[in-house]
Amino acid sequence: MSLYFEAAKILEDINEKHISLKERVFKDKELKSSPATVFALVSEAGKWSEILSEVIDRSQVLSLERKLTPALSVVLVHDILLAKNGLALSKKHVLYDTITKHRARLTAELTRSRIKRSLPSLDALRSQINATATSVDIEAGGFHPRWVRVNTLVTSVDAVTSEHFSTHQTVSTLAALSSTPNGIYVDPHIPSLLALHPSVDLTRTKAYRSGHIILQDKASCFPAFLLDPSDGRVIDGCAAPGNKTTHLASILHEKDLASGNDSKRVIACERSPPRAETLKTMVRKAGADKVIDVRAGQDFLMLKPDDWQDVSAILLDPSCSGSGIVGRDDGTRRKIIFPVDPKKTSTAESKDVGKGKKRKRGKEDAAQPRGSATNGDAPVESQVVPEDEEVDAQYTQVVEGEKLKERLRALSSFQLKLLLHAFRFSGAKRITYSTCSIHVEENEGVVVKALISDVARERGWRVMTRAEQVDGMQR
Repeated sequence: MSLYFEAAKILEDINEKHISLKERVFKDKELKSSPATVFALVSEAGKWSEILSEVIDRSQVLSLERKLTPALSVVLVHDILLAKNGLALSKKHVLYDTITKHRARLTAELTRSRIKRSLPSLDALRSQINATATSVDIEAGGFHPRWVRVNTLVTSVDAVTSEHFSTHQTVSTLAALSSTPNGIYVDPHIPSLLALHPSVDLTRTKAYRSGHIILQDKASCFPAFLLDPSDGRVIDGCAAPGNKTTHLASILHEKDLASGNDSKRVIACERSPPRAETLKTMVRKAGADKVIDVRAGQDFLMLKPDDWQDVSAILLDPSCSGSGIVGRDDGTRRKIIFPVDPKKTSTAESKDVGKGKKRKRGKEDAAQPRGSATNGDAPVESQVVPEDEEVDAQYTQVVEGEKLKERLRALSSFQLKLLLHAFRFSGAKRITYSTCSIHVEENEGVVVKALISDVARERGWRVMTRAEQVDGMQR
């Protein structure tokens, strides 16, 4: 089965390359296993890696099973000891016998690790691991819950909580949620927005698969909510992948329930054909076909404002650097610990034995010039950074900095064009402009340049005051 080999490779990748687990898994088009299953396995294995590596080292499994790699042993031992359904392998698979014949020894070592930590049961150990994982996330940059928007096009908050999260405990603060793995938090600012503990894999739930919930961060919900459209049509100028688009549709749907208006009031423009296909899929899954008119291949800049005088609001969420996206995947903030690889250890030892000499310390070492070798040992220069390498590193930083500046110039120029074009729609009363960037050039810089333009002055465009914004934006 490819699951364990794929999970092991991804575990190695996110540890060595410091990349997002979610991005690594869900953007891998060559995965044979279910991305959601791989994600869940790697998340949990990463969280338990310290204890699992301790168990594997003490049981000497890697010395006995030379074909296993440290990463592969971690994911296999995780499932044999901790997974509810055990190994996801047929008994005929070569890995099944390889690992199950060591089950008793591995179980004994897990018990030993638990007792060493003065914990009375495996459940107590689980609680400690979850609490530690949460505290590490908080230390690394804040607690980041799993935000969930209830899709009110097809269901309601009450229906979702009673049908899908009835066993969850309602908490009143995010701080309480951070220490409550089975907690659920109802956001006070955005209607129909819930938060759950990051350890919960929502992609495997019926609520997610049925389109009853949409995974969308709280910050991503403000643009549509602030737009608050009431009459006329609404344009989403850069619609894909579609979370904000379907949120707009939900807001309009609730407003239109009383009037019985089921016309397609959201015009979703997406100039990229591949991204437009993603948008169509999201709209279909959300049950928003009756509200959203997807314009595949339509460039917002090519729309003629005079042809859209009934448009009362415009949402712009253009392409950006993505520098403000928070990586909150379980396991990606923590350093993953692997068991000792006996193959590498034995290779290193054999090389030392082959030299036939031991390094002498003291005066002989002191007499060696920088960069020379002693008795066949590694050069001293391998332990310091030569001046030319320091210069190279500084040069690389300068070059990368210039590349970023150039990219930001190109992005902000495009973003400004979009916003200025939106200003020209005579019927528009509100426009929300948002990015997932931390750079001033893409945010305040674009808005300020737009507001001092002739079209902004002619039409009286201004920024909403703090008092006009919702409570969640004021703090």
